[in-house]
Amino acid sequence: MSTRILITGGAGFAGSNLALGLKAALAAEVTALDNLHRRGSELNLPRLRQAGVNFVHGDIRNPEDLDSAGPFDLLLECSAEPAVTAGYGESPRYLIDTNLLGTVNCLEAARKHKADVVFLSTSRVYPLAPLNALEYRETETRFELDNEQALPGASARGISEAFPLAGPRSMYGATKLASELLLQEYVSMYGLRGVVNRCGILTGPWQMGKTDQGVVTLWAARHVYGGELAYIGYGGKGKQVRDILHVDDLLDLLLLQLERLDQVNGETFNVGGGPDNSISLLELTQICQKITKKTKKIAENPRTRPADIPIYITDTAKVRQATGWHPRRNPEAILIEITGWIEANRELLRPVLA
Repeated sequence: MSTRILITGGAGFAGSNLALGLKAALAAEVTALDNLHRRGSELNLPRLRQAGVNFVHGDIRNPEDLDSAGPFDLLLECSAEPAVTAGYGESPRYLIDTNLLGTVNCLEAARKHKADVVFLSTSRVYPLAPLNALEYRETETRFELDNEQALPGASARGISEAFPLAGPRSMYGATKLASELLLQEYVSMYGLRGVVNRCGILTGPWQMGKTDQGVVTLWAARHVYGGELAYIGYGGKGKQVRDILHVDDLLDLLLLQLERLDQVNGETFNVGGGPDNSISLLELTQICQKITKKTKKIAENPRTRPADIPIYITDTAKVRQATGWHPRRNPEAILIEITGWIEANRELLRPVLA
């Protein structure tokens, strides 16, 4: 098992929670590196310090910053510009420099130290046109995938790793897919051990939810603090669906993968909550209202934005077969936990979430 772990994006939502979890679970030295670009990430620094996680204020766009973190045996690559809307109507420079060139710097550091690599990718590597061509039906509260689909890798269970990859997918998805391909080459050419986890929507406490990323926390926060919410696209009824995954369920998976890294070396897995943990925005509203006992008027904007898709559910069959893993936390339990966290830290979080 690795004794020195470097987590890039280590003050972000996924990175900080995984850093704390790995520090608690393993007898390892854990270092979190982050440029603190995303507002709210600075609130995680006291948590990291209290747990004994080292922090390096650095940027993966600068190789020297990675050098300053010192040697490591495992790289957990969580850094990213995470907004799928990034680059639309503006320069994609920061996105590309962070999500692609930053990956090159991380892989070079891993090669230098002969370290293992776990790369957090995204379900957004799958192209938009095939996802929008899926057959689905509309029910009272959501869209539901038909079991019979014309494309491989798609069924009522969701999207598997066999789904086609040809076609545009957003600049965010393109940079993450390119990074996956680079990792495959480093594994093949330099003998590194590496695994890719294509994550769906991650959530849980300490996520600084915004409109571009972290929708579950955003929805809960707006019910606690007040503020506007809107159903955007697909008629403005809130029936679009995603599956959600608690970050601690992802931690459980990482620990299993690290135990059997030789067996999963070079593999790519779709990682998410799966059909049992899927939820529409309308259903998300209903759960938030139940927990907070507050009723909100949700605006309706029927116009669908670029890069939107009506439904995405993760088919987790491959990762379950490889590791025995399955998520343990359902959407209502997740929202109860998030709402309790917001209430317990109401004033600390107000500048970011209100």
